[in-house]
Amino acid sequence: MAVSWLVFRCPREVPSQHITHTAPRGNSFSGRVFRVTFLMLAVSFTVPLLGAMMLLDSPIDPQPLSFKEPPLLHGVLQPNTKLRQAERLFENQLVGPESITNIGDVIFTGTADGRVIKIENGEVDTIARFGSGPCKTRDDEPTCGRPLGIRVGPNGTLFVVDAYKGLFEVNPWTREVKLLLSSDIPIEGRKMSFVNDLTITRDGRKIYFTDSSSKWQRRDFLLLVMEGTDDGRLLEYDTETKEVKVLLDQLRFANGVQLSPDEDFVLVAELTMARIRRVYVSGLMKGGVDLFAENLPGFPDNIRPSSSGGYWVCMSSIRPNPGFSMLDFLSERPYIKRMIFKLFSQETVMKFVPRYSLALELSSSGTIQRSLHDPDGQVATYISEAHEHDGVASSAHALISLISGERSPESSGGLISVTLLRPALCSNSRTESKTGFSLGGATRIVSDE
Repeated sequence: MAVSWLVFRCPREVPSQHITHTAPRGNSFSGRVFRVTFLMLAVSFTVPLLGAMMLLDSPIDPQPLSFKEPPLLHGVLQPNTKLRQAERLFENQLVGPESITNIGDVIFTGTADGRVIKIENGEVDTIARFGSGPCKTRDDEPTCGRPLGIRVGPNGTLFVVDAYKGLFEVNPWTREVKLLLSSDIPIEGRKMSFVNDLTITRDGRKIYFTDSSSKWQRRDFLLLVMEGTDDGRLLEYDTETKEVKVLLDQLRFANGVQLSPDEDFVLVAELTMARIRRVYVSGLMKGGVDLFAENLPGFPDNIRPSSSGGYWVCMSSIRPNPGFSMLDFLSERPYIKRMIFKLFSQETVMKFVPRYSLALELSSSGTIQRSLHDPDGQVATYISEAHEHDGVASSAHALISLISGERSPESSGGLISVTLLRPALCSNSRTESKTGFSLGGATRIVSDE
């Protein structure tokens, strides 16, 4: 239009210098028209979209949380490839094993398809189920059941918690199953929606266990983390009186638990806060609570004793420093978390969580002694527990089946083992032990020198 107007206004020959000036003016004007039109179209689409997003309900109501700067991955936390050198066991035979225990050379674990498994002489056998099928999708979990923490009692029976069903005792030889405490029974006025892990006294009298949340179930674990819900609990069950009491409340994702060697305190992982709490259950400090380890380089899952007198702790996700920690970044920005879950599912968000696997050995006082890494999850992915016995450490690993809720051969799990070389006391000689992590693969031995 600008060029046409000039032609009618000036029909005589126009000097070339005038043409060189008018062409850019026309182009500039057209460019401005285009930009304004594009902006108006963008606004016309964006404003209704934002309005619709505001009207959408978010499944979470997150609260702002504050964290210290994560510890630097230097010194004992220096990244290595110890876990990557392991080989995976029982591939395509175990679906997302979470926790393991052993009686002699026989290994027991619970899997994401609702089974309690016995592994003897290389053979995998189902000894118990707490739910019923089908067990194929995340929607099936509450009916199917999800065995998590597992321990051996003093009489050779297994004590198992199921995330949806409660606390059980299983005779691994007769396969008799006994329900000790149902999740349907409210404890001090609140239901148990996500029973997670347990530890038991040597005499079998007391069982300490965690309920991660009374609001969120296991299949919604990421929503529990992102919301920062503080309704997790540490509970005590008396096997003689059948009484249950709450020892510690207001935990943000109560996770793994472990009794001390002297049974005077219980450690409980508070996953969302990247720390481990200590609850005294006997002695002069009984009833007291303090911090055993804080500002960990990741979010702690199960805790198990190490042969050095300390504890193994596996990280469900890490807080890289140097690097970017998505959970740390979002912790003080609840509005972003709210918006994310308006638009995306847990499964989609999990794709952005680093596959970095990290296992820590803590001393008896809570300091980090060493770390085992698989920086990009090539072999060890989403490990959940390290279990050491008779010098052999086996670890339980929550695979994609646990994270995504899928239960298929493609999401299968397994076990790995890693040989650790420890300095003998007052000697330069070394003794061997093996550490295994439950994930989905086979086993190879690797030195931790």
